[in-house]
Amino acid sequence: MLLLALAFLGGALTILSPCILPVLPFVFARQDRSFARGTLPLLAGMAVTFAAIATLAAVGGAWAVRVNSFGRLLALVLLAAFGVALLSQRVADWLARPFVAFGNRLLQGAGQSDSVLPSAALGVATGFLWAPCAGPILGLILTGAALNGPSTQTTLLLFAYALGAISSLALAVFAGAGLLRAFKKSLGAVDWVRRGLGVAVLAGVVAIAAGWDTGLLTRLSFASTNRVEQSLIDAIHPRADSAMQSGAAMQASMTGSMSGSMSGTGHLAGAKTGAMTGAMPGGAAHGGPPVEGELPPVNGAVAWLNSAPLTAERLRGRVVVIDFWTYSCINCLRTLPYLKAWNERYKDHGLTIIGVHAPEFAFEKDEANVRRAVSELGITYPVAIDNDYAIWRAFDNQYWPAHYFVDAQGRIRGHHFGEGSYEESEQLIRELLTEAGQRDLPGASGAMRAAAIEIAPDESNVGSPETYLGYDRAANFASPVPVAKDQPASYAVPASLPLNQWTLGGKWIVGAESALSAASHDKIVFRFHARDLHLVLGPGPDGKPVRFRVTIEGREPGADHGADTDAHGNGSVAEQRLYQLIRQSGAIQDRTFSIEFLDPGVRAYSFTFG
Repeated sequence: MLLLALAFLGGALTILSPCILPVLPFVFARQDRSFARGTLPLLAGMAVTFAAIATLAAVGGAWAVRVNSFGRLLALVLLAAFGVALLSQRVADWLARPFVAFGNRLLQGAGQSDSVLPSAALGVATGFLWAPCAGPILGLILTGAALNGPSTQTTLLLFAYALGAISSLALAVFAGAGLLRAFKKSLGAVDWVRRGLGVAVLAGVVAIAAGWDTGLLTRLSFASTNRVEQSLIDAIHPRADSAMQSGAAMQASMTGSMSGSMSGTGHLAGAKTGAMTGAMPGGAAHGGPPVEGELPPVNGAVAWLNSAPLTAERLRGRVVVIDFWTYSCINCLRTLPYLKAWNERYKDHGLTIIGVHAPEFAFEKDEANVRRAVSELGITYPVAIDNDYAIWRAFDNQYWPAHYFVDAQGRIRGHHFGEGSYEESEQLIRELLTEAGQRDLPGASGAMRAAAIEIAPDESNVGSPETYLGYDRAANFASPVPVAKDQPASYAVPASLPLNQWTLGGKWIVGAESALSAASHDKIVFRFHARDLHLVLGPGPDGKPVRFRVTIEGREPGADHGADTDAHGNGSVAEQRLYQLIRQSGAIQDRTFSIEFLDPGVRAYSFTFG
C-alpha cells in the first residue's frame, strides 16, 4: 500500500514538470463537454493506456518497442486531425480524409451523440504520446519492472502513477474551466477559443513529434521535483539499497571465506550471495586439513597456455591450487600478486598453480584476448581456457575468484572464495607441501607490493555494488525512459542522481550484457561511494581506439585519476578489459562520475569498485 501511495504522489507531482505541457492542450480541448462526458473519459483512457504501454516497454522486447512506436504514430495522426478540425470546419470538410473526419467527430461528438467513446479514444491517443519527465519514483518503478519481469504489482504501480498524474490534471482543468467559460462569453469569443485550442493541439503534436517532450523540456525544469520524490522514497525506505544486496555478488567476494584448516569449520560460505553453508564430504587426513572430496577432471578446456594440457592423473604427487578467474574481474586481478608470488616461491618445491579462465563476458571467450591478458599480467603458471565451463561445472563452482587447494594424493583439502585470507592460504599450501614430504621450504611471502588495479580495496569505504549495464543483469538504472532492448534509443541524463543510481546520455543500444555507444559524445553517469571506480570497456567491431574523458562532479579528476586516465581525465579504449578510471586520493564521499566517449562504438559492460 505504501508503494502504491508513493507511485500516486510521484504521478501527481508531474503537473509541476515541463513535460506535461504538450498534452495539456489535448486535455483542455474537451472543455466544450461536461466533465463526466469529456475530460473524465479522456483522462481515464490516458491513464490506462500509459500504464499498459509503460508495462510493455519495461518488460517486453523489441516487439513492444515497435508496438509503441506504431501506436505513437497513429496517435500523432489522430491528434493532428483533431487539431485541424478545431482550427477550421471548412478545412476539415475540404480534406475529407477518414482521420480528419474522425477527428471532427471527436470534436463534435458525432453531432447529437452523448457518447463518451470519442473522448476515451482521444485519451488512448494521449496515453501513447505522454512521456513524463520521470523522477526517482517513476525510475524506481520502471527499474523494478525491467528487473522483475511482468507482474500485477508492476501494472498497479504504473496505473497508480498515472492516476496521480490525471488527478492533478483534473484539478488543473477545474481551475481553468471558469476562466475559459468567462472568456468565451465575453466578446463572443467562442470561435477564437476553438481556434486557439486547435493551434495549441497542433503545437503539442509538433513538440512530441520533434522529441521536445523527452529532450528539451526535460532540461527546462520549472520546478524540479526530484528532491521531493527522493525524500518520499527515503521516508518509506531509507537508502539501504536493495541493489546493494542483489549486487553483492562480487563485492562480498572481497572478504571471501576460508574452509578446511583456515576456518576449522569444513563448511562453504558464499562470496557472491552472502552466507551459504553446506557440509563438505570427507574427514580429516591424519589430523590435518579435512578432505572435502577428490580432484575432479580438469579436462575440457578449449586451450592451455604456459603448459601442455594437464590432467588429474598427471598432477598426482604435486600440491595443486586451482584458481577460477576471468581477466576483467577486479576481484580476480587483486589476487594475482599473491598467486604469482606463491608460484615463484614454491613451484620448485612441488606446487602447481592452475588458473582456470572461465569467461563472464563474451569477449573473454576470445583466445587472443586471454593470451594478451595473461602476457600483460605476467602470469607464467598454466592457464586453462574454460570457455565451455567444463572444469567450472566439474567443481560445481559458482564464484570468481575461487581457490581450491589439492594435496599430492589428489584430494581437495580446502577452498576459499573471494579476496583476502592470503596468509591462511599460504599456510595451507605450506602444510600440504610438508605433508607431501617437502623439506627446507623458503620463508612465507609476507605482505605483497601491489600496484595500480592490483592494490587491495579500501573495504571500509566501498558503498557501491558491482553494476552491470546490459539489461539481463542491470540494476539502479535512472532514466526518464525505460531501456529499449537491442534497439537504438536516445537517453537524457537527469539533473541529479541518488547514490548508486546510473544513467546513459546520448544514443545507445542496450544489449543483454553490454551497452553500445551509437554516436560521438555519448555519456555514462554514476553516483558512487568508493575509493576506486572501474569500468569494463571494449572498442567497437572495427577495433579502433575510442577516446574518452572522465570527470568527477563536473571537473577534471586531477589527483583522483585512475591508472587508465591522466589528471585531465583523458584516456582511450583500445582493448577489451577492465579500466581503472578513478582512484580517490583524499576523503571518500558520495561523488558523481561521468565518462564521455569522444568517438562512437565503445561497449560498456560493468562497474566495479574498491
